[in-house]
Amino acid sequence: MIIDRVEIETINSFSKSELLKEVYGLIWILPILTLLLGITIEVLVIVWLEREISASIQQRIGPEYAGPLGLLQAIADGTKLLFKEDILPSRGDIPLFSIGPSIAVISILLSFLVIPLGYRFVLADLSIGVFLWIAISSIAPIGLLMAGYSSNNKYSFSGGLRAAAQSISYEIPLTFCVLAISLLSNSSSTVDIVEAQSKYGFFGWNLWRQPIGFLVFLISSLAECERLPFDLPEAEEELVAGYQTEYSGIKYGLFYLVSYLNLLVSSLFVTVLYLGGWNFSIPYISFFEFFQMNKMVGILEMTMGIFITLTKAYLFLFISITIRWTLPRMRMDQLLNLGWKFLLPISLGNLLLTTSSQLVSL
Repeated sequence: MIIDRVEIETINSFSKSELLKEVYGLIWILPILTLLLGITIEVLVIVWLEREISASIQQRIGPEYAGPLGLLQAIADGTKLLFKEDILPSRGDIPLFSIGPSIAVISILLSFLVIPLGYRFVLADLSIGVFLWIAISSIAPIGLLMAGYSSNNKYSFSGGLRAAAQSISYEIPLTFCVLAISLLSNSSSTVDIVEAQSKYGFFGWNLWRQPIGFLVFLISSLAECERLPFDLPEAEEELVAGYQTEYSGIKYGLFYLVSYLNLLVSSLFVTVLYLGGWNFSIPYISFFEFFQMNKMVGILEMTMGIFITLTKAYLFLFISITIRWTLPRMRMDQLLNLGWKFLLPISLGNLLLTTSSQLVSL
């Protein structure tokens, strides 16, 4: 059998194109892996910050032995949980018991797809970005309810029911606040919302145009994160540990990770919706523009945008950590009353006022 030169070149070009496709496929994975690495580092930093801030508030020392200034304490705790025995309840629903933590973690990780960390630095710029986040965040309590039900423990089941009830109570005011922001920005894309706030710089933030919505969003996001004073689903005085009572080892570590991932996502969305995202006046960009260093301008804008976004997010994190270690826990009836009788009417009124102002401006 004789193969001519043309056929050989065709075969080689085909093999090269297939190789390039595989390489391109690997390149597309790199941003996702980079984001996951960044999320992991951020969670470790938040855990360390919470321990240091809580120690300062309570006049304690805090972590100091694992690494310099106790920076490796979170890694040490995660390693310990990784090697702990994974105990399964003998009379529980084992498949649901194992799936519950995974659903909670995956649903929150998907929220990072629509968060613009900097200028042109977002994985998916969707036209319904903010509402996709709300839809995804409502999946996490399903995993908590599954975890509580499958544990065959009345404390765990009560904690799962509380998590579902709390999520429903505060998801509606949260949605009304987001809808008001979408009306002001004429878009539901997270990138468009940030860019709409860049027209007037610092005074263009939605914080000044939506102060009532900002307070409602802040309270509702804390309740969604199940942070004190809203951590009723895992109240140790009443429910031992709630939906995570029967969990141990790495599965318990996943619930621990969920709480901090949820807090990080909420702080980033507060930054995007109300604090202008990455927008801030950067006077020294003109230096690079003067010398026509356009590539340097793009890199600087993206780097500074990420830095500014994270700085604003850490401001919200500091507020939430301080609230956790200063305010007492609410009762369950008080928590539901706050959501249904106060935040829901206020958020609805804020939405009506925003809609009316937008109609008048037309």
